[in-house]
Order: sequence, then C-alpha cells, then structure tokens
Amino acid sequence: MKNTSEWPADDIEIIIQKYGDMLYRLSVIMLKNESDAEDVVQETIIKYYQKAPVFLDSEHQKAWLIKVATNKCRDILRFQTRHIHIDDSFLESVPEQTADYSIIEALTALPEKYRLVMALYYIEEYPIEDIAKIIGRTSSAVKMRLQKGRRLLKEIYEKEYL
Repeated sequence: MKNTSEWPADDIEIIIQKYGDMLYRLSVIMLKNESDAEDVVQETIIKYYQKAPVFLDSEHQKAWLIKVATNKCRDILRFQTRHIHIDDSFLESVPEQTADYSIIEALTALPEKYRLVMALYYIEEYPIEDIAKIIGRTSSAVKMRLQKGRRLLKEIYEKEYL
C-alpha cells in the first residue's frame, strides 16, 4: 500500500478524468439525484486516496471504484428509505426532446438491484461476468436480473410513455 502522503496530485486527477464521468452516470441512475451522485463520486475518490489500493490492471481498478461507488449509493438509498425525500432534479440534465429522457426516467423507476445491472450492462457496456464480480453474484443471477429488468423497464415504459 502506498503512503498517501507520497501520492502526486496528478494520480487523483487521472483517476477523476478516467472514471469520474462513468461513476457519476452510475450514481445518478442509482440515486436519482445529481448532488448525491456528486457526493458519491467525491467520497469514492477520497476512499481511493485513503486506501491507496494496488490493482492488477485498469479493469480491476475500475471494478473497485464501481463497487465502492455502488456501496456508497446503497448507503444513501438506505438512509433515504428511513428519511423520505423526493428529488427528481437529475432529469433536468436530460433534454425532454430526446428519446433518452423517457428511457432514463423509466430506468430510474426500476428497483435498485435491476437498475444497477441494467446501467452496468447497457450504459457502461460491462460483460455479464464482470458485472457478477462487481455485485458479488453469479453470472446466472446477473442474467436473471437483466431479463427481469428488461421486462420491468418495458412495462414501465409502455405504461408511462406510450
């Protein structure tokens, strides 16, 4: 483990440039809130800085960052279930005229366990095996969540937008 006092600021900037947007997109989809998503990205980078983990390769590094960010999202979601607060301001960043708007809005209506695998698979283009490692489930479980997530997404989309 690196001594964090020896880290050049450039290392953190590279991590933010390389993974910041991806972590933000996943967090917005998970949390339905831009400011919470920004907090998750920031807390993920801070944890990366504090832990200074050593990775086998860039995919291992990316998977670690996703795992930390999704765990932080889950912490926020657990807190929100105990303290009800609704904020759909994140949808303001997606123009209503685009086809993506209704799909993203429908995606955010999915339960969290389906939302995460759908976002990792369709938005971040992760293979099923990698998603399974990230969320700590079998490939079969990921396939089932994708299947059910697609079905639920179709139902939501048809009900709300057609």
